[in-house]
Amino acid sequence: MRKGLLIDFTRCIGCGACMGGCREANGLPRPEPDDEPPLTLDSNNYTVVRSEQGDQGSEVFVRRLCMHCEEPACVSVCPVAAMTKRKDGPVVYDGGRCIGCRYCMMACPFGVPTYNWDSLAPVVHKCILCYHRLDKGQVPACAASCPTGATRFGSREVLLSLARERITAFPDLYINHIYGEHEAGGTDVLMLAPASFASLGFPVDMPLHPLPELTWMIQEKIPNIAVTAGFFVGGLYWLVSRRMDLAKKNANDRNLEG
Repeated sequence: MRKGLLIDFTRCIGCGACMGGCREANGLPRPEPDDEPPLTLDSNNYTVVRSEQGDQGSEVFVRRLCMHCEEPACVSVCPVAAMTKRKDGPVVYDGGRCIGCRYCMMACPFGVPTYNWDSLAPVVHKCILCYHRLDKGQVPACAASCPTGATRFGSREVLLSLARERITAFPDLYINHIYGEHEAGGTDVLMLAPASFASLGFPVDMPLHPLPELTWMIQEKIPNIAVTAGFFVGGLYWLVSRRMDLAKKNANDRNLEG
């Protein structure tokens, strides 16, 4: 059964406990006491909580993380299967397979995957839905850490039913939109909010179906890129070798003349 998260922004108090739980579960470095809270995803933060202004100017705390698409563009565009979608929901990443092409970053409609550019051995980073915890019968660390129940873990169908129940029971509290139900073909992270998702900084102008067009647009360029790179490297090697041969010949000529 496909599992996922329901994140209810009306219940989020911006405490950041989900971020702390995520760091601990994934071995990410803790921020220094004087560090500013991160506002965007990066190699040290697989989820972030930030304050946004809703349609009516009210403050809303929102979370950003991997949406774990049902048909992930990042998975289909990866030429070495470093990104895979598990049957139970998580989109996971294998750094040992990754070749650093970063096609996943270009393909993701939500702009989630990040790259640790300051590392000598850079890899892609993103939320993996704590699949290592799921394998032990535990829930993702963010859901386990949340003190208000703003993040709930369960089967996607049950979470969708719960979200619809809340919207029906409290129509003045929620907008009638479950973000992730249809976006990009559906995601396993679902969100509820008291304001439009556009006003909260979420992309809303995407197709409500999977994105194979974007995937193929990137994939079809891979052979051309590889061929072009091959010609470039080969030409560079010939040029360098040619210059070295000429330099040796000139040196030998000078030695003979001497």
